[in-house]
Amino acid sequence: LAFLIVVLALCSGAETAMMALNRYRLRYLADQGRAGARRAQILLERPDRFIGLILLINNFATISASSVATVIALKFWGEAGIAIAAGVLTLVILIFAEVAPKTLAALEPERVAFPAAYVIGPLLKLFYPIVWVVNLLANGVLRALGIRPEEMEGMSLSREELRTVVQEAGAIIPKRHQQMLCAILDLEKVTVEDVMVPRHEIVGINLDDDAPAIVEQLQSSRRTRLPVYRGGLDQVIGIL
Repeated sequence: LAFLIVVLALCSGAETAMMALNRYRLRYLADQGRAGARRAQILLERPDRFIGLILLINNFATISASSVATVIALKFWGEAGIAIAAGVLTLVILIFAEVAPKTLAALEPERVAFPAAYVIGPLLKLFYPIVWVVNLLANGVLRALGIRPEEMEGMSLSREELRTVVQEAGAIIPKRHQQMLCAILDLEKVTVEDVMVPRHEIVGINLDDDAPAIVEQLQSSRRTRLPVYRGGLDQVIGIL
């Protein structure tokens, strides 16, 4: 009975951890050569198979645990013990096989999911025929409801979602860089009038001016790039 409860806890934790993984960080870690991340990424490419295996083991362990608890209750307390066993088993499974492992997995998804991927992969190959039948029937139900699992889009971010990610980066990205990145997202909305400088506002260096005047202009200018011209703006020589 204890073994079955441990199996339920591992299944609950693995399922929650896999679903809680940040897909973009997972892709980065897989590209960096993390074996656990690669295995988890392969499993999440077909989440229906992974979920099918987890639920298959989970339901088998739950039913088996209930049967074992019933046998124990009958042996020690008779028929009156069945109700006691059901109540105690429900509480134990809820705390130790559901809430606690799922909370841990949600808080530390990588620490749970990557080791679990080493176990889930071989189990998926072992029970593949059963999982395949279960997924076939489940996907058939989804297709009857107008949902085609194979056509579901991968995880992608819209412009507004990407903006939110940048704004919530906190100390990872400096505030000035956040503003720059958000401005890039709006770049296609920018018109020429928004970026051009009217002619009468252009600040430049006239080579016909005296050297002290040019030095003073450079010291007081708020610009980092100044057009250099001779005589007038129509005679621009270059950019300083």
